Amino acid sequence: MEIYLVRHTTPNIEKGICYGQSDIGITDSFPSEVKKIHQKIPISEVSKVYSSPLQRCRLLAETFKKEITIDNRLKELNFGDWELKLWDSIHSKVLDPWMNDFVNVTVPNGESYIMLQKRVVEFFNSLDTTSDAKNIIVSHAGPIRALLAYLRNIELKDSFDIKIAYGEVVMI
Repeated sequence: MEIYLVRHTTPNIEKGICYGQSDIGITDSFPSEVKKIHQKIPISEVSKVYSSPLQRCRLLAETFKKEITIDNRLKELNFGDWELKLWDSIHSKVLDPWMNDFVNVTVPNGESYIMLQKRVVEFFNSLDTTSDAKNIIVSHAGPIRALLAYLRNIELKDSFDIKIAYGEVVMI
């Protein structure tokens, strides 16, 4: 099986805001970003598209004109109480413990990075990887990094060395 991991296009939100699972829209550059993504994938050969339910992923998934399976396990990290707050406004008393161990420390009323990886790996393991199908997974940087770390035996704490730009396509 060939899988094309695709990160959503540029979200319509100011820099410096924590937006994990917040359902924010996309920017006006969406059509040009989609065109570049489509050039990297043999869409006519794709069987199925899987997508995070968040609109920044779902809208991209719809452009492939294939059957789409929406799966909550493909969502970005749940930042709980920090959603839609400026990173600079999050008190260091709660931010620092997470920053020092984002893999294991749970965001207040959210999740830890290891929790995210667990659900993304669970999703991946539910796929029929024995087929010759070509599939697309549209998701976010966090889930894509976590899955690639799992597949490449990279420790989660080192997974941010895997750079995933908006609209990036990684084939596995």
